[in-house]
Amino acid sequence: CKDFLRRTERGKMPYVVGLTGGIAAGKTTVSKILEGKGCTVIDCDLLGHKAYEKGSEVFERIVEKFGGEVVTAEGEINRKALGSLVFGNEGRMKDLTDIVWPAIRALSSAQIGAAGAEGVVVLEAAVLLEAGWDDMCDEVWVVRVPEKLAVERLSHRNKLSEEDARRRVDSQWSNAKRTPFGHVVISNEWGEGECREQVLDAFEGVSLRS
Repeated sequence: CKDFLRRTERGKMPYVVGLTGGIAAGKTTVSKILEGKGCTVIDCDLLGHKAYEKGSEVFERIVEKFGGEVVTAEGEINRKALGSLVFGNEGRMKDLTDIVWPAIRALSSAQIGAAGAEGVVVLEAAVLLEAGWDDMCDEVWVVRVPEKLAVERLSHRNKLSEEDARRRVDSQWSNAKRTPFGHVVISNEWGEGECREQVLDAFEGVSLRS
């Protein structure tokens, strides 16, 4: 794991924990535990939904790049249809992330700034490292499960075929690539009780560092 080095300015910005992990690893489980400890959670997936809103610059650029097939009858971005175009296609995925990631970064940066000078903010993002958003964080937590388990969870949760779930898991960084960037690594394969114990132990360190 990496050494700790505060990046935000004490007294002017909150202490920021970047929370990341592969799809279906259990990031939301961890963020809810941290929220229960008084942390402010910024969910970058929800900010992505906001960025996609009809009439936004992101919406217009996505439609221009990917065509009307990714728009629902109600005039919203169909994220499932968009996902089927980009998952497993590196070039198309980059087309999408070049549009969306800068917008999400701007929204999350604004929310961090609005959180005040005290306390702890958790920036939850599956692509925290891929997008380079870890430069906004004082430390990074990586949540991990075996990739086979991630495929099973994702297939069940999103009602996807095993093949589609595997394609989505494989489109992201592997555990082996992501883990060395973590100051804290949470293993979430044994159930919520074990996960909670790890999170609370790690949060004691955050309380000291922040």
